[in-house]
Amino acid sequence: MPGGRLTYEDRRRIEAWLAEGLGYAEIGRRLGRPTSTISREVAHNGAPGHYAADHAQQVAGHRARRRRPARPAEPATDEQPAEVVRGFVDRFATLLAATGLPRMTSRVFVCLLTADADGLTAADLVRRLRVSPASVSKSIGSLEAMAVVVRRPDPGGRRERYVIDDDAWLRAWQADTGTHADIATAAQRGVEIFGAETTAGARLGTMGRFFARLSEQMSGRTLTAAAVDDALTVLAALVHADRPLTPGTPATALDWPRGRTTAALDVIQRQPAIADPLALKAVGPRTYRVTTRPDRLSPAQRAALDR
Repeated sequence: MPGGRLTYEDRRRIEAWLAEGLGYAEIGRRLGRPTSTISREVAHNGAPGHYAADHAQQVAGHRARRRRPARPAEPATDEQPAEVVRGFVDRFATLLAATGLPRMTSRVFVCLLTADADGLTAADLVRRLRVSPASVSKSIGSLEAMAVVVRRPDPGGRRERYVIDDDAWLRAWQADTGTHADIATAAQRGVEIFGAETTAGARLGTMGRFFARLSEQMSGRTLTAAAVDDALTVLAALVHADRPLTPGTPATALDWPRGRTTAALDVIQRQPAIADPLALKAVGPRTYRVTTRPDRLSPAQRAALDR
């Protein structure tokens, strides 16, 4: 890794390349290291003609043992030793990483999840995870974007503490719900651009309905039985008429207030799954007709049926 300590394999390569007569600059280029790193390595371990990887590795290990600071205390609970806690954090982080969350972000998240109620500072995370401050900062930014981590002032200090509080899951739920609704809207826009009859339009339509349904379910917006019944009745009226209608026409035919018909049409637009396998299509200003749901039949199937 450029900038890190030389490994035994690096030293074996240096030994071989020196024997071939390569210069420090070329060796550094091949290893992705500064020329100064190679020159210091050779100077600390003999002249170029006497550099030996085994000896250099032993010397480096001896230097590292002399310089190694006392290891900071590991997080632990009263019930569990540190190695058990560390093992749990690593295993849990691996599971989260398998869902697509970056590995480092997963580790920071689980570390905060298992922290005390007052959370941890960035320095605490760096010490516990033995990673760079930049890695922690990037991971915290990702977790804040997901709304699962909040910042709080550190009592008696100028640092901030990062906490996963009791409202984290609700905030994350609401953030996901808004994202799902945005995806549904964008997918519907794609249907309008490509056309519901095209392969892309049908695919986007399926995607839009899925995310719209997911958003509605997550947000808790459930419909009453009466609202669903009204939506299906207006849908039946459109099918029977077999022509585009404005809300006033079915309202008159059904002897309903116009607002009731408009509300029923809005329900179908918000939750298209109610009309399955049909779909409500706007063909003008507040003018609607009924068509089949584009994802129920492929373009090829539609063409075959039209013959």
